[in-house]
Amino acid sequence: MNEEFARLKNELDVLIEQLEDEEFFREGEDLLIGCSTSEVMGHHIGKESSMEVAEIIFEAFHQAADRHKLNVMFQGCEHINRAITMEYDVARSRNYPLVSVVPHRSAGGSLSEYAYHHLVRPVVVEHAAADRGVDIGQTLIGMHIHHVAVPFRVEQRTVGKANVTIAYSRPKLIGGPRAHY
Repeated sequence: MNEEFARLKNELDVLIEQLEDEEFFREGEDLLIGCSTSEVMGHHIGKESSMEVAEIIFEAFHQAADRHKLNVMFQGCEHINRAITMEYDVARSRNYPLVSVVPHRSAGGSLSEYAYHHLVRPVVVEHAAADRGVDIGQTLIGMHIHHVAVPFRVEQRTVGKANVTIAYSRPKLIGGPRAHY
């Protein structure tokens, strides 16, 4: 592994360790990962997609999901309407309608392509409602987080050269001034 990829893996390990220390991961929940591998490498989003970066990111979050018994899913780029690659059983249990597309580097992005070829039984859905999410490179995962998305901050704010935005969801507060929560 070259030095740049080793540094990237270390940054992901630090990020995931900080999320674990803050008890961000919750068993049984859905974790959405959005990532521009181009941004991670310091390039404009969608211009220098990297399967090597995708592999490192996939493996890091897939292992974390296994440890914490999460359902991990991966958001594609705007060329496939930010569709989500996930395991078939998760999609069916959530009643997400399946769509016909196979993500690839130039339509879906490297991470979605890598996930599609390395999940056990991959499918793609047009829309999901995840409990938590990690957005690496400003890929706009918010459209796939349950309402209400709440920012979650840790010290590790970048992976490679990409900004990292993290969110979890909470139930809506309704009822006005007389309501109790």
